[in-house]
Amino acid sequence: MRAEDLPAFFEELDEWAASRPLPYQTVAYGAHPDQTLDLRLPAGGARGLALVLHGGFWRAPFTGRNTAALAIALTEDGWATANVEYRRLGPGAWRPMLDDVLEARRALAGHDPVVAVGHSAGGHLALWLAAEGVVDAVIALGGVCDLAAAAGERLGSGAVQELLGGEPADVPDAYSVADPAGRLPLGVAQRLVHGAADDRVPLQHAEAYAERARVAGDDCGVVELDAGHFEVIDPRSDAWTAVAETARSLSRDCPAGR
Repeated sequence: MRAEDLPAFFEELDEWAASRPLPYQTVAYGAHPDQTLDLRLPAGGARGLALVLHGGFWRAPFTGRNTAALAIALTEDGWATANVEYRRLGPGAWRPMLDDVLEARRALAGHDPVVAVGHSAGGHLALWLAAEGVVDAVIALGGVCDLAAAAGERLGSGAVQELLGGEPADVPDAYSVADPAGRLPLGVAQRLVHGAADDRVPLQHAEAYAERARVAGDDCGVVELDAGHFEVIDPRSDAWTAVAETARSLSRDCPAGR
């Protein structure tokens, strides 16, 4: 999808979400205005909690608005969902950002099992939460799985370098903390749902990460779709069926919570 087409795409997602006015509660998990999450509960018993993390290469213009439709669709499919906002890029912001998603998870104690569902840069955050041992499974949708590899290809016009403050050789301590690929095995099931036509995060990144994860002993698989980068968060798209079934499969297989 071309950059100039994105505003119209997200407006259409907004319209879709507005047509399904599910009630939700906005929960503050900290004092900063960006430390909030929107909690939606299904009508009946929940499959578990989907902790939804939006993308945007960690940059401030992108918000949880982008994944509101995804969260609603998951709630309609029987999940409790928490669509998480967090502080984004700025000087030294990577550590507060990681702290935010960790605090958001802690604010949701009592919801089991918890599957972290992250799109693009949110996929990185979802995998990082797994590395911290606080979620039961991960679905990365077009996810940035390997920060060092993404830096090497300057994905997002150098977004990883902007996030962590430099190249792996310049700030190795930051990469050692923040990069889930360097912390394998993560010890939980990981599903990388990825479009073959993804022009933001190439499919090869997911395939290479999954191979490393399996070698390390993790249950990690790639679900390749005939899609680009954004169809995976669009409940109107053909890709949604695969996303929903991947989530259902993990809810059946993952443990009862952490």
